[in-house]
Amino acid sequence: MRTSLSLLLATVLAVSGCSLFDSEGPDDALRAFVAALSKGDIAGAAALTDSPASARETVKQALEALEPKSVTGEVRSVTEAADSTSAQATVALTWRLPKDRTWRYETELELLPGQQDWKVRWTPSVLHAELAAQQTIALVEEEPELAPVLDRDGQALLRPQSVVSVVLYPAEARADAGLREVAGELAASLSRFDETITTRSILSQASEVNGKNGSTLVAVLREKHYQRAKPDIYELPGVKFGRQERLLAKDSDYGLHVLSAIRHLVRERIEGEVGWRIIAQDTSGAETAELHAEAASPSKAVETTLSERTQTAAEGAIRDGPKPAAVVAMRASTGELLAVAQNEKANEEGPIALTGRYPPGSTFKIVTALAALTSGDVRPQSTVNCPGTVVFDSREIPNEDEFSLGRVPLSTAFARSCNTTFASLATDLPPGALPEAARDLGIGTDYVVPAITTVTGSVPPAKNVVQRAENGFGQGTVLASPFGMALVAATVKAGETPVPTLLTGERTEVTRMGEPLPNAEASALRRMMRAVVTRGTATSLADLPGVHGKTGTAQYGDGSRSHGWFVGYSGDTAFAVLIVGGDSSKPAVDVARRMLSELG
Repeated sequence: MRTSLSLLLATVLAVSGCSLFDSEGPDDALRAFVAALSKGDIAGAAALTDSPASARETVKQALEALEPKSVTGEVRSVTEAADSTSAQATVALTWRLPKDRTWRYETELELLPGQQDWKVRWTPSVLHAELAAQQTIALVEEEPELAPVLDRDGQALLRPQSVVSVVLYPAEARADAGLREVAGELAASLSRFDETITTRSILSQASEVNGKNGSTLVAVLREKHYQRAKPDIYELPGVKFGRQERLLAKDSDYGLHVLSAIRHLVRERIEGEVGWRIIAQDTSGAETAELHAEAASPSKAVETTLSERTQTAAEGAIRDGPKPAAVVAMRASTGELLAVAQNEKANEEGPIALTGRYPPGSTFKIVTALAALTSGDVRPQSTVNCPGTVVFDSREIPNEDEFSLGRVPLSTAFARSCNTTFASLATDLPPGALPEAARDLGIGTDYVVPAITTVTGSVPPAKNVVQRAENGFGQGTVLASPFGMALVAATVKAGETPVPTLLTGERTEVTRMGEPLPNAEASALRRMMRAVVTRGTATSLADLPGVHGKTGTAQYGDGSRSHGWFVGYSGDTAFAVLIVGGDSSKPAVDVARRMLSELG
């Protein structure tokens, strides 16, 4: 084997004593032996030993196993016996291996005089003291345990867990029981864990496999699921299994979109430094000695702003709902995301909590109220009209069930959610007032949060009076995500829009940031959101201390169906709840109650 071996061994001879090379002797033989290796001349080096065939095979095997970039040898000593019948030598070897690995050690060898020249007395220990006859060298890598992903309190959100790959070899299955029969039994057992696994899907994958050794991955199962499926699938012909470690949440749907996004971003960071060992093996491949070891080095845990307690409470609050539901919670003072939760129905539609675009309905009255208060035309105690319906250019806008309050303070119209009042307020504002107020509350600002994609929403300037009126109570052309509405609630609480973050130490990029809220307007909004709970549309939360909020029902499609919203804050936790197709705000308020009650 010559290939690139001329690059494999460079020799450095540094010898104790000044007489080593003064005359021909064992030192010359040793130098010639190492020089031959330095040129990749395995046969030539082997010829300088007393057992060329054995030496050639051992050296060749070691070089093929380790694939060194270079090997350097340093002669530490050569001592010839007084009767010149032998010489003892010590050589230090340094192997430069791929992946910046280095293996250094000393080896002892003996030289014997021949009829003409000295020869290296060959034994495998020439390469390493612990290498014996009938043994080979091998390099074994050892993966470190994956670093966990932690919540803000050090609780593991993602931790290393064992998973089992289920692999199908179609040719084997076809030759035995029949591919369709095997696919059917696999689908019957595995579809309970993944409904996308069907007989048809397995056969479709199998049809793309070529050759008798071709295979296709059918499923990757958590250990608990594998143990349930094992009795049904373990003996199926053509089905084989592999085990590995993956970073997983406690349940497959837990924090699905946010945790999978984090896992994707930090996948290299969590892997750590791979450990490696050089070992001696016997003819059966069993390890007989460890020649060198570098331990695996796990990475540091990834820290997030998420709260396992809040995430669990949010997911528990929406888990059993029949409609797609999403919750986003964050610290109002800092923007640190605490929870991004969706139920199974919502997960089918994608990461709607972070990027969904829905009409926000009456929750948008927070924005309209800010714009109206900032204009200076009204205060919370100002008297406004709340008729059952109001008409703008032939477009009739009603309150829910056309309720009428007559003339009431603005705070009451807000608490009772008068569409007609806020449609009228919006029509009296300049075209850019609502977009500007929305941006000051976080809607329309762009955030690049490491690991996740987010959309706050959009509030375009109204083109006519009807559109301005509809936008005023969160219909028309206004759209927002739960993430965006959680920012609105956080802004009211904090007085300025916080910059959302997810990974500790990672910076969020922000463009088109709004201005901090004037103190008077922020204070007014807080009082009005508290009134929603104490005497408005969310009185079912009145027994929970300090909850501020705003309900919302937003029509969509042909207007016969509605989304349900509730946004607000309690203490420093701001949140938004969306029930897609909830038809009223009540289910969203109920979710908020369950979540807040669990958090205490």
